[in-house]
Amino acid sequence: MTSFTMDPTWIPFHPTPSKPRLVLPPGAVDAHCHVFGPGDVFPYAPERKYTPCDAPKEKLWALRDHLGFSRNVIVQATCHGADNRALVDALMHANGLARGVATVTRRVTDDELRALHEAGVRGVRFNFVKRLVNALPRDELAEIAARIAPLGWHIVIYFEAAELPELYDFFIGLPGIVVVDHMGRPDVSKTVDGPEFQLFVKLMREHGNFWSKVTCPERLSVQGPPDYDDVVPFARHIVEAFPDRVLTGTDWPHPNMTTHAPDDGKLVDFIGRIAVTDELRRKLLIDNPMRLYWPEEVL
Repeated sequence: MTSFTMDPTWIPFHPTPSKPRLVLPPGAVDAHCHVFGPGDVFPYAPERKYTPCDAPKEKLWALRDHLGFSRNVIVQATCHGADNRALVDALMHANGLARGVATVTRRVTDDELRALHEAGVRGVRFNFVKRLVNALPRDELAEIAARIAPLGWHIVIYFEAAELPELYDFFIGLPGIVVVDHMGRPDVSKTVDGPEFQLFVKLMREHGNFWSKVTCPERLSVQGPPDYDDVVPFARHIVEAFPDRVLTGTDWPHPNMTTHAPDDGKLVDFIGRIAVTDELRRKLLIDNPMRLYWPEEVL
């Protein structure tokens, strides 16, 4: 048995999140969350950039029920590298109420890809945030993208706004649906109409295979909790401009937060401020994630 010690600066997830004021519609999907370990069962990757607190599937299910979500999309966390065992274990114990986004390398076999698919994986994540991962060759990513295409999987990309100009041409060459984490992490101290965020809007507008997660106000905000007002104009702009290509989620257990442990109840209330009609909330929380992750259940 391997023992792991949480980083001394790590901020664990909120122990008692509030009950949201916003009542989520039945069937709502938390389309971006994670599981960590537990490390003595599912060891953290040797090459990891951080050692988190354990955040097992049972805690995630409890949070789902407390907040009023019905389903989860669990995204492989960088602390587990390309070892997807904790993710697969959660999917296998979710009673069909969770899907997954894995991390793989070019060494993955076709049999392993099929096994991930059977477990409920429907996408693969490419992380371009330099402080979190070592850079991967673009040809390797293109190779993986081609290999997952027959499975009908989509690609999830994580990058920061300042990196988009350099990566733009590579991104638009990726096949199939491409989902961008956290709106490409805009600098919310700048303006919605400024060139940096508008490049992301251009990407969404000109390439209909691109989707966006309008997630992580707690990570993007300069103003901070509890309301994250400075993120609202950015997220609302994306929701209203591209209502059929947006997803949202809690990002629980909030890896690498440096300022505070977000109250997940407040994060649910944030949804009501960026999707201001019942129709927009239904698309964001139900129609879009169901179409992407449970298409067999969409009539």
